[in-house]
Amino acid sequence: MIKIENCEVTGWEHVIRGMRNPMNSWDKSDSGICKGGDDGVGCDNCADCGCDHTYDHSWQLGKADHELMMKLAKAGSVHGKFRRMIAVYVDITAPLYWWKEFDTYKVGTVANSCSTMHKIHAKEFTWEDFSVEHLTNFGMWGEQFTDADAVYAPAKTMGCIISALNGARDRYLDIKSRGTQWEHQAKQAWWQMIQLLPSSYNQKRTVMLNYEVLSGIYMYRKNHKLDEWREFCQWIERLPYSEIIMCNAKGDELK
Repeated sequence: MIKIENCEVTGWEHVIRGMRNPMNSWDKSDSGICKGGDDGVGCDNCADCGCDHTYDHSWQLGKADHELMMKLAKAGSVHGKFRRMIAVYVDITAPLYWWKEFDTYKVGTVANSCSTMHKIHAKEFTWEDFSVEHLTNFGMWGEQFTDADAVYAPAKTMGCIISALNGARDRYLDIKSRGTQWEHQAKQAWWQMIQLLPSSYNQKRTVMLNYEVLSGIYMYRKNHKLDEWREFCQWIERLPYSEIIMCNAKGDELK
């Protein structure tokens, strides 16, 4: 399970100025406020094919700027370094096993996460706190369990873990309420939650990325075995002017 929300993409005007600095070609920039018709950017000059924001006075990318962006992006990360300046802010809720892989992309990213260490006891554990949509109530190889060993079915095992976590949480809260002299016993109960918590636990982080980082993610993760990565790459495809992210360094057109 992955949930992506509160996305904002910023920096376009600054990026265009910086992108045109090497050739002093600022006068060739054609991005700006779209006022409809030929006023402002003008629908005919809008990089958004099938311009439908007539008279909405929104900032739009012009065709000449878009063409230069695509040319530089296809030439590789050195020429396409303007992508590092297109910032993306987004809230992501995903399981710890996904975050472990996401942390590979540390360059150019910043994240503030909900704290497991400080807030693990803040609410009762429920099934919704975990990404367990693929767990089964029978054997991992498809065999049917007898009533005697059904507890070992993956989903039932997860149910036992959730019960154990809540048991440790109840114990922790009870001991904490008794005062600081019981701190050692409370820490023991806290350890039970921390060390028992499975990697399917969902954690929310507010993340700052950029189009260059997303380009690397998209190239290597779009066909990943994890559902979360494929869904993340589908989200990338819906970002503004996502072709700047998805085009490859060889200059081949997107299929």
